[in-house]
Amino acid sequence: MSSNGRNMQALVPIFKGEKYHLWSLKMKMMFRSQELWDLVETGFEDPNPEKPDQPLQEKRKKDAKALFFIQSALDEDILSRISAVNTAHEAWEILKQEYMGAQKVITVKLETLRQKFETLSIKEKESIQEYLARVSAIVNQMKSYGEFLSNESIVSKVLRSLSPRFEYIVPAIIEANDLSTYTFDEMMSSLIAHEDRISKSSEKAEEKAFQVKGNFSENGRSESYGSHGRGRGGFNGRGRGYGRGRGFSNDQNQYRGSYGDENQHNGGFKDQNQFRNSIQCRYCKKNGHKEADFWSKQRNERCFRLM
Repeated sequence: MSSNGRNMQALVPIFKGEKYHLWSLKMKMMFRSQELWDLVETGFEDPNPEKPDQPLQEKRKKDAKALFFIQSALDEDILSRISAVNTAHEAWEILKQEYMGAQKVITVKLETLRQKFETLSIKEKESIQEYLARVSAIVNQMKSYGEFLSNESIVSKVLRSLSPRFEYIVPAIIEANDLSTYTFDEMMSSLIAHEDRISKSSEKAEEKAFQVKGNFSENGRSESYGSHGRGRGGFNGRGRGYGRGRGFSNDQNQYRGSYGDENQHNGGFKDQNQFRNSIQCRYCKKNGHKEADFWSKQRNERCFRLM
């Protein structure tokens, strides 16, 4: 056997009884590369003369080579099922009938695959590579059962079944290319490149949004602290007045902060006396001052004198 034949033998896929359609697809490609597929698919007529001519001898040689490849590609348990055959065509048909089924079964399987193909659409979180892999899997299964879809029909189907995130690239592909000659691989490259651009743009937008949110949070905390912090009041003397305050921290300071907001938005009370008259001391129950003005017992005594 030539070195080419030995190399081909090493590449023969082993069939163990599962996924016949994939195994047969690989075998077909191998037979075609060796110019043996026509012989395997249709067989040849051998009258078995006493003195075969040169063309017949050549066919016999090719047939033996093809049968050898088939035998080499089978697990031992399966090989016994074709041990009695003498031609590659006979061996191929036995395996086809047993693992792919009769014509009626093939017709049913093809119809199921056609429906799957027609209803294909990309999923919400599915990448374009994952989706195209699903499309290719169904197309290859249909090929294994003898149905070949044109490249144009496959490309058109994919472009029709994409999600809105591809709404700009699809018209561009259709307008810029002749779909009858536009290949599946070319389409895949364009769609993957478009998806990568979308992904990078989304990442930049998210980073910018996080930066804005972080700046807003920091500014919000500093402004909140500045507007509700401790500070000196708007009265004469020390106290917590209507400037900046902490709000309702306890009952004694219930009017802190709210007056501060009033002062900030309205520019302060125009009439400070009116403001003083609006508050009442909890010690003496008199208007015009509040208990926060009493910083010591002396202030308390002053409050009693006011009474």
